[in-house]
Amino acid sequence: MNTANPDIFSIKTKALGPQGKLPLTDQMLRNEPSGNLFGLTQNVGMGWKPANLKGKQVLLLSTQGGMKGPNGDPIALGYHTGHWEVDILMKEAAKEISKAGGMPFAGYVSDPCDGRSQGTTGMFDSLPYRNDAAMVFRRLIRSLPTRQATIGIATCDKGLPAMMIAIASMHDLPTIVIPGGVTLPPTYGEDAAKIQTIGARYSNNELSLEEAAELGCRACATPGGGCQFLGTAATAQVVSEALGLSIPHSALAPSGQEVWKEMARQSARAVIHLQEQKVKTKDIVTNASIRNAMVVHAAFGGSTNLLLHIPAIAYAAGCTIPTVEDWIEVNKSTPRLVSVLPNGPVHHPTIRAFLAGGVPEVMLHLRSLGLLDEDVMTVTGKTLRENLDWWEGSERRKKMKEILFQEDHIDANDVIMSPCEAKKRGLHSTLTFPTGNIAPDGSIIKSTSIDPEKINEKGVYYHKNTAKVFTSEREAIQAIKNGEIFAGDIMVVIGCGPLGTGMEETYQLTSALKHLSFGKHVTLLTDARFSGVSTGACIGHIGPEGLAGGPIGKLRTGDLIEVYINTKTLEGHLHFLGTLDYEVTPEEGSLILSQRQQNKEVKPSPDLPDDTRLWAALQSVSGGTWRGSIYDVDRIIEVLKAGEEALRKKKEESFI
Repeated sequence: MNTANPDIFSIKTKALGPQGKLPLTDQMLRNEPSGNLFGLTQNVGMGWKPANLKGKQVLLLSTQGGMKGPNGDPIALGYHTGHWEVDILMKEAAKEISKAGGMPFAGYVSDPCDGRSQGTTGMFDSLPYRNDAAMVFRRLIRSLPTRQATIGIATCDKGLPAMMIAIASMHDLPTIVIPGGVTLPPTYGEDAAKIQTIGARYSNNELSLEEAAELGCRACATPGGGCQFLGTAATAQVVSEALGLSIPHSALAPSGQEVWKEMARQSARAVIHLQEQKVKTKDIVTNASIRNAMVVHAAFGGSTNLLLHIPAIAYAAGCTIPTVEDWIEVNKSTPRLVSVLPNGPVHHPTIRAFLAGGVPEVMLHLRSLGLLDEDVMTVTGKTLRENLDWWEGSERRKKMKEILFQEDHIDANDVIMSPCEAKKRGLHSTLTFPTGNIAPDGSIIKSTSIDPEKINEKGVYYHKNTAKVFTSEREAIQAIKNGEIFAGDIMVVIGCGPLGTGMEETYQLTSALKHLSFGKHVTLLTDARFSGVSTGACIGHIGPEGLAGGPIGKLRTGDLIEVYINTKTLEGHLHFLGTLDYEVTPEEGSLILSQRQQNKEVKPSPDLPDDTRLWAALQSVSGGTWRGSIYDVDRIIEVLKAGEEALRKKKEESFI
């Protein structure tokens, strides 16, 4: 505790306080809550000039993480690049509000990194975090009663969905979302998706130690923004814009650059305009805009994680929650138009999708097919139709495409294609929802990302073999690293749904299979979920989950499994067919599974936090993952009351 710094003993016990007068009136003093009056005192106490206290109050919320010095050098690191630079967006938006005579306030709820927590117990908190963060964001908004509008700034996998859920629930408040943009790919090297496989590739002698070290060093070529692929972070940005919650051509902007900063300034002006025009969130997030977002998600070939997030946004907005049938219908009717990482066919980074025109460019093609409701209101204060009319003839659209060609020698039409060209190049709709005796409640596969070599001329992926069953992700990745998985295997990873691990992502597995030479010949089935960048014959969200009595929890090594995915009709099944020695029909297999006991090795992880156990129970009562892992408060209260009544009766009976 000793110090050589004498300045610590220069201590003041009083100060003059801010000079001037609060702009109080007789009516304010007689009628305003004391909190509103004390808020003025707090405002000048923080240095705001008393003469400027009458401006419109706008709350800025973000997921900022880490601390930087004035020159941008790190003082304390954030969890990920996606929240490292959003403080710059906050400052640009705040300055614009002040310039317009408003009063900006700022609050923060930082977020984790799914890439950083892959393969660790940190992943057990990933999906539950989203609900917690949305709850805190909502509390922060309500805790500033004098705010007249709110801006949400976020980038990545859980922070941005949490922000959209919170913003969507502010029905009577003008709101806007500023997406945090993307990082650039390295000039020479690998993107942030492939780089996450260096351990698996090195363990299988497909990468040297020196190569792993050098490639790993340069993968995040710029310090801010979400990853360079259309994973959950980038897809969430696309969805925010497609909902009408973000200004046109804001998703996937390059972090740190002037076009990205201008987006923040434009958004600040837009939210002030919304407040003046009395346009509220409930006017923007509607059943029609939710469906538009689903259509755009399908056209981009977005992350399957948004099937968890869009229903939660709909619930928060008071809209109809889309069902599995709705998702199937949208994906069957919507062509995929975008060629980016990880789906391809050409693996363009997301910056190229931005320069090719981003969301509005895709929407132009979709409206030509009559797939969009163009009458929906957006945060510009104009309808989607008016926004697209502007975009179609805009100088911005023309300039962005020119930059793409000048910088990367890429034609924008090769990144975002017309429906006709997409069909010609063999792009199919994105998602398939296989059912069957292993997945009676359904499952999800991004069927566009199955290796084309494994799909026959009819568009069918078919795999039949015995299962290798694992009851933890760690056990499964060790099998891959130890050379225990071979071409032709069917891996089954169970006990990794909400009740087991908080429904962890298993990108450690899917990425390894993607980038190992034999991986395209392996099928993966799990009740866990996948990273948005996952590719291959990987089927997740299998329901019911193993620990909820689902048939997948009864599978054992040696069971005969049949996987059928039709990538053209978007139909498929997962069937248990007995064993190689005694093959049965799907119906007989269903009967056998119904009579089997759960695999004894399937149990919740001993490291599952109590917080996550509580989340798993609450979202299960609320309808589970297919309803977006929400907290349906009315349903939860109903179940609690029924449980209390059952316990009361049980207690009474024990006395009889």
